[in-house]
Amino acid sequence: MKNNQMSTLFVGIDVSSKANVLCALDFQGNKLLNLTALNNQPGAESILDSILNCLISNSLKYVVIALESTSFYSTHIANFLSSSEEILFFNPLVYCLNPKSIANYRKSFIDMDKTDPLDAFVIADFARCGRITSEPWRGAQFLALQRLSRHRLHLVECITREKTYMVSNIYLKFSELAVLDKNNQPFSNTYGVTSAAVLTEFLSLDDITYSSIEELVAFVSAKGRNRFSNPYETAKLLQKAARDSYRLDKVLYEPLNTSIASSFNVIKAFDDEIKTIDKAIVKTIKGINTTEYQSLVSIPGIGPVLASGILAEIGTIASFDSHDALAKYAGLTWRVNQSGNYSSDNTRMTKTGNKYLRYYIIEAANSVKNNIPEYKKFYLKKYGEVTTHCHKRALALTSRKLVRLIFGLLTKNQIYSSDKVGETQ
Repeated sequence: MKNNQMSTLFVGIDVSSKANVLCALDFQGNKLLNLTALNNQPGAESILDSILNCLISNSLKYVVIALESTSFYSTHIANFLSSSEEILFFNPLVYCLNPKSIANYRKSFIDMDKTDPLDAFVIADFARCGRITSEPWRGAQFLALQRLSRHRLHLVECITREKTYMVSNIYLKFSELAVLDKNNQPFSNTYGVTSAAVLTEFLSLDDITYSSIEELVAFVSAKGRNRFSNPYETAKLLQKAARDSYRLDKVLYEPLNTSIASSFNVIKAFDDEIKTIDKAIVKTIKGINTTEYQSLVSIPGIGPVLASGILAEIGTIASFDSHDALAKYAGLTWRVNQSGNYSSDNTRMTKTGNKYLRYYIIEAANSVKNNIPEYKKFYLKKYGEVTTHCHKRALALTSRKLVRLIFGLLTKNQIYSSDKVGETQ
């Protein structure tokens, strides 16, 4: 391995929207190359030619190329350098690094100026010192899967924002429906089909208050497609909530109805797009057909979409030497809060890792706990240990437990079985 490092060119590239600044070092730290090129196809080709000439002229056999993960601006250059046939002879490894890692490493250079060439040097030196722990760039196929899985999270976040936004309008029109506790709520889901019909089809609360109970029962049953176990009780709760809510001036009826209906239409549109993305994710992962995918979908509760979202961010499990490293990469770790003999039970999740991986693992854990009794029992145990943030804490700890299972299955290339095959302690 040491001989390989002695024969390796370490390239650091500082990426921006318009230009890429490059610095290349040998293992002794000698600068062999400095250049600036446009962040486009001709610029990438000139960078490739310069790297090849540097490798040949210095009799080097290997090349490690490191870039900061700068939004989407690093995607093209990373994909170009990792897939170019001309450089394959030198066994290239291309890495997109977390900017936080580079920023922290930069602090070891006392009183260094902040310029693009120096940034490129710091990135190259980071690679030279063997500080890279992330996985290499995996190419277009995994990039396609990643773009789909990340776009799916974007759509989910859009729905969440829209629901949060429309709370104020719902409260203005139907104040009790927005604030009632679970036992007195007519509907389990304020944004469900029946609730949406109530909020948009009744112009005012008086229309609900002065309707007969039989009319409301018929309305609830029709909109709920006869899925309510006790539509009469639901209708009574609905009418009471309408009677106890604040009344509005008539001038607000139509604007609020229009706004609420618009929000429901937006949510439905996002829901439809998520279904389209889900189909595209399943189609893409089948094209890759990895053994890791088969291991993940064997876990009860993890389907193609969740498995694809996890694999799109992990890539290969070989990049992680333990389940602790995988958990840290996902940001599923907690900071210790201790001083003297005191150790606080209130610790925060770091959330400094890959937010996309963290999202899909937490979603997977939420599903797995409903399908595997052991995980359900663990979740309920953790839920009962505290009095605040019960669900969030229990689900996060269940997610951490799931990471051990995922790491074990993927490293051993196994499928799930109920006797804990694959899970590491």
